[in-house]
Amino acid sequence: MTAPAIDVRDLHVHLGASHVLRGVDLRVDHGEVVALLGANGSGKSTLVRTVVGVLEPTRGEVDLLGHRLGDDVPWQRVGYVPQRVSAAAGVPSTAAEVVASGLLHGRRLALPRGWRRLAREALEQVGLADRADHATGQLSGGQQQRVLIARALVRKPELLVLDEPVAGVDRPSQEAFAATMARLVDDGLTVLVVLHELGELAGLISRAVVLRHGQVVHDGAPPRPHAEHGSREHEHVHPHTSEVPVVGAHDVGLSDGPLLTGEQEARP
Repeated sequence: MTAPAIDVRDLHVHLGASHVLRGVDLRVDHGEVVALLGANGSGKSTLVRTVVGVLEPTRGEVDLLGHRLGDDVPWQRVGYVPQRVSAAAGVPSTAAEVVASGLLHGRRLALPRGWRRLAREALEQVGLADRADHATGQLSGGQQQRVLIARALVRKPELLVLDEPVAGVDRPSQEAFAATMARLVDDGLTVLVVLHELGELAGLISRAVVLRHGQVVHDGAPPRPHAEHGSREHEHVHPHTSEVPVVGAHDVGLSDGPLLTGEQEARP
């Protein structure tokens, strides 16, 4: 029997004095596209950051691609797009250089031969091949987010984890991202994606998991939009509540995770 792509069991996570995740179980099988939904502060970002090794669980177990979370996970087969991180952060870099940094992981500290070709191919997937040599600081916010997605795709992952990849991104960029995801999913990519709205990705979602106060309250068919928000632009999950206070990188040891995050990721 093939192990699931993601297998989370009785996961608890504390951030400071806050008990953010409270006994979460989550299974994502190969080929599934699972949306993680919930109000602000429900624990969605904490869950995905724990799944990819950025945060340590207080209790519980996480397996990725059949391996217990840690050094044995084949990180080169996992792509991760964090939430609201600027591709222009850190040392000024071109779009191609930022994308190429996605080829680095804990066991590979030097770029492979042909990295420029690989970076351009990944940028082509998100419709930005013509921006490969542009400084990321000269790109729009939507283009920068697509660069970060290309950085996750450049390693040709089997599993892609995304934390609100289209938040604050313009409609053309959302459409380009959805078209890219549709092609990749058709090729067998497994996806766990945090979404505030289903939006352009609604047709790709095979299952939805809804969190509330750090616990799973729904695992099944994606919710339908409210009657007064019937268009695809308004597929909200209500109610919206205040976000859990942000914890700085120095507090949670982001630099210790197996996947580069934040400003680290922008440095090739």
